[in-house]
Amino acid sequence: MSNECLIQFTDVATVAKASNLIGQKIVWEGENKRLIGKIVGFHGKNGIVRAKFKKGVPGQALGTMVKLKLN
Repeated sequence: MSNECLIQFTDVATVAKASNLIGQKIVWEGENKRLIGKIVGFHGKNGIVRAKFKKGVPGQALGTMVKLKLN
C-alpha cells in the first residue's frame, strides 16, 4: 500500500487551477474506512495533483471518488 496517490478533478485542467488546491484536505470513504489526506503538489501540466495520506491507501480506492474539504 502506498500513502501517495495521483488525483484528477473534473473541473481542474491546468497547473494554475491545480496550484490553488495545494494544501487542501481530501477524504476517501470506503465501506469500513475513512482516510484523510492532503494535496501536496501537482503532477504534470494537465491539472493532476498529488495527495499524501497518513496511512496507506488500499487498492480498492484506485479509480474511486474523493471529497475535497474546503478550509
